[in-house]
Amino acid sequence: MIQYVFRNSAPGRLDDFLREELPGAIQKEISNSKIRRLIISGSVRVNDEQTRLPAFRLRQGSHVAVSIDEEKLFFEKAPNDISFELTEKDVLFEDDAIIVVNKPAFFPTEAGIVGSRDNLHAAVIRYLWAKNPSLKNPPYAGIMHRLDRETSGVILFTKSRAANKGCHDMFENHTAQKTYLAIVTGKRPVQAGEHFCVQMNMARTSAKSQRAKWGEDKANGLSSHTDFVAKEKMKKNGKDCVLMACMPRTGRTHQIRVHLASVGLPILGDELYGGEKSSRIHLHAQKLEFLHPLTGTPMSVSVEPDW
Repeated sequence: MIQYVFRNSAPGRLDDFLREELPGAIQKEISNSKIRRLIISGSVRVNDEQTRLPAFRLRQGSHVAVSIDEEKLFFEKAPNDISFELTEKDVLFEDDAIIVVNKPAFFPTEAGIVGSRDNLHAAVIRYLWAKNPSLKNPPYAGIMHRLDRETSGVILFTKSRAANKGCHDMFENHTAQKTYLAIVTGKRPVQAGEHFCVQMNMARTSAKSQRAKWGEDKANGLSSHTDFVAKEKMKKNGKDCVLMACMPRTGRTHQIRVHLASVGLPILGDELYGGEKSSRIHLHAQKLEFLHPLTGTPMSVSVEPDW
């Protein structure tokens, strides 16, 4: 997420002002509809107050701050998004406080700038509403963590706001333990049973106008740590591959993908980080272990990949 801050020199509408200022700042053309969506989605603040009205009248000298997730804004449309409706077979655990589901690949976790794009959060709400159709308003579903669009597997939502703090804390403090599976192409020798870890300071390495890419930045990056275990050698798409168990101890963007690529073991299908071309990025959230946010009961929820 990048924030751009402007000061207007004359009174006028907020959307008109951003049409003039944003393209130069981000060094890329931006449509009127995307500017409108940025404002309506709450990504714009005027004098430190969130403003959701495109026709809002700016006074001379107003400070305008725009927060943009450029990957969502400019790479939103994906022609191979699947159609998906959550059913009972996709629900891994559910009680009055939380629901844990199996996310499919090629389906975004949440809505982006273009609100019409379907997503898992919306599918969870539809599922909960269908279970209780007498509700006048959509049921609550809180987003606590995210999986990349092509990543499948275990993901948790809250059903009660009372569970939000406990869930937020366990993901923020990394007390929730995640285990991922990844199929990697062995560009360096690795033996089944081998353990290793990768630690580095990570930051965005791509230009603002390009697709978001992350990597090592010793001076300005945030610390990151993943433990790995090579589970077995295998064949995939006729290629010699290795199945890796990945245990992230921090939660940086693209962390597992960057860490594996950095040791010569890029994920199959992850062409952004040097992986060989395939039908998808072969990364799956296999297991989530945590203490229940309201009862404190130890929980372990898992699901195997369908690749």
